[in-house]
Amino acid sequence: MNGDRIRVLVVDDEESIRDLLTIGLQHRGYEVVPCPDAEAALEAASRTPPEVAILDIMLPGMDGLDLCRQLRERAPDLFILMLTARDAVSDRIQGLELGADDYLVKPFDFDELVARIRAGIRRLKREERAVLRFGDLVLDDTAHRVTRGERTIALTAKEFELLRYLMRHPGRVLSKSQIIAEVWGYQYPGDENLVEVHMYSLREKLGDREKTIIQTVRGFGYRLGD
Repeated sequence: MNGDRIRVLVVDDEESIRDLLTIGLQHRGYEVVPCPDAEAALEAASRTPPEVAILDIMLPGMDGLDLCRQLRERAPDLFILMLTARDAVSDRIQGLELGADDYLVKPFDFDELVARIRAGIRRLKREERAVLRFGDLVLDDTAHRVTRGERTIALTAKEFELLRYLMRHPGRVLSKSQIIAEVWGYQYPGDENLVEVHMYSLREKLGDREKTIIQTVRGFGYRLGD
């Protein structure tokens, strides 16, 4: 997710519900794309991909369940909330199995809907932070694993922390003092050459002898890529 306003796709054939959600969410600071049916929703999602989708199940033409499936296939990280008058357990199960993240039954409390959206966005942001990518280099913070292509790379604890810090700030030049403060802590009394030693070892393990992944910016520090 980017730093812009969260974009919400609202799909409901009832104009009153669509207007309620559009005005209410815009008032809460969201960017809203209202659509009356699945066809319009798919076109809008292709043009400007949303971060959140609120879908009614009972839609003209393609129903909300099929729309949910198609949106999930296109965007694995999309937060999908099903909103419907149906309250049967089987409908809820079907929606979740097709890729929905959450479910609300009409009539609904608007504050609860907003709370569920916020909770979903927080979860997705945590997942984004857990897996960092740079080209074919992947760092999975939860599994504490680093891979490059098909190869798993064994790193020491400090090498892992060092790489994680670089990957969280791609393109940004990080000084040795910044790296020491982040990886070893502000109270570390040692020599800045320790950074060079760990950087050399990290590059060797990554197969980065040409220094194309971790670049040295003379007189300043290091950065991940351009």
